[in-house]
Amino acid sequence: MNNYLKLIEEAENDLKDIYKNIDNISFLNSMKVLNAFQKENVSEYHFNSTTGYGYNDLGRDVIEKVYSRIFKSEDALVRSQFISATHGLTVSLFGLLRPNDTMLCISGTPYDTLKEVIGIKNNNSSLKSFGIKYEEISLIDNDFDYKKIIERLKFNDVKIVYIQRSKGYSTRKSIDINKLEKVIKKIREVNESVIIMVDNCYCEFVTDKEPIEVGADVCIGSLIKNLGGGIAPNGAYVVGSKDLISLISERLTVPGEGKEVGPSLGINKYILQGLYNAPSVVASSLKTAVLTSYVLEKMGYTVEPRYKDNRADIVQNIIFNDKDKLIKYVQGIQKGSIIDSNVLPMPSSMPGYEDKIIMASGSFTQGSSIEISCDGPIRSPYIAYQQGSLTYEYGKLALMSALEKLNS
Repeated sequence: MNNYLKLIEEAENDLKDIYKNIDNISFLNSMKVLNAFQKENVSEYHFNSTTGYGYNDLGRDVIEKVYSRIFKSEDALVRSQFISATHGLTVSLFGLLRPNDTMLCISGTPYDTLKEVIGIKNNNSSLKSFGIKYEEISLIDNDFDYKKIIERLKFNDVKIVYIQRSKGYSTRKSIDINKLEKVIKKIREVNESVIIMVDNCYCEFVTDKEPIEVGADVCIGSLIKNLGGGIAPNGAYVVGSKDLISLISERLTVPGEGKEVGPSLGINKYILQGLYNAPSVVASSLKTAVLTSYVLEKMGYTVEPRYKDNRADIVQNIIFNDKDKLIKYVQGIQKGSIIDSNVLPMPSSMPGYEDKIIMASGSFTQGSSIEISCDGPIRSPYIAYQQGSLTYEYGKLALMSALEKLNS
């Protein structure tokens, strides 16, 4: 790995100003988190666990108040009963949509695991099977098709406008907060009542603003990505207006009980501690992504985003246009990981995905994307999707390992 130290040292010298900006954003988000903890008087007794029905779980309730403060939302639902962000999105969609309602996705086709949820890919448990209609409008040159969106919303029959900020396994750019704010303003000019739902996965704390602050009604993300800080062992969050959170919570639990039930089972401390660490962990992930982008571009590969681009999320794409190089790079990330470094990842089928996937995730939490990880579908143009790193130093070491494997 020493062969790449000089290249990385040169990169770090050129990236000083970008790293400084990342640190400034991390400081602002740290202030936001600290203020929320202090305003809600988070105390050691909030770490206590509940079982069974989970009545009167003070820790669970204070977590949701903290999230509401950070996101500037009316209410929040933060639960370990969500097994993933996809589960959180699914519960939210089923909670808000009714038969004959229309869901309009304006960021193109959602990522693979939502296709069966919506009914794009046939499944008897999908929204489509309950008589819920789905339409989508593709992006144009990585921006919203404002003309089509405005024309479609004039009919006033759309219940939810759905926006996926991160790219999933597509080749488009992720949607930054400024583009999100612009499209929400355009939507509100023609339709004030439509529910604007944002999938915020991988995007939290990348900037100092979140979707609710720019007009979204509901926003969803995972706790084993940015906001879990590498400590929360599972779960997801939903933030938004009180009436929408109430409907979603009654779909997660029971109508009439909603947020009042759901045992914490000892997870409260981990959710709070992960959130406390999240701003600096996201900063480390961003620095790792910027370094990766810089180095791989210098080596002749196409990357997205480029190292100097504004970022919407922590995901870094490396476009190999070569199946074997994709596989080698991902294997190198695994070799440079802290857990299961001896494991050699191979492409395999995974639930919810159409293509075989190769995935490196040498993490303390299964499937965690905020710890250093890298994956990609085995399809042209053979893109590696790298994300995370709890510390910049571990991210740099994983990158060096990947470069060594790539060039072996």
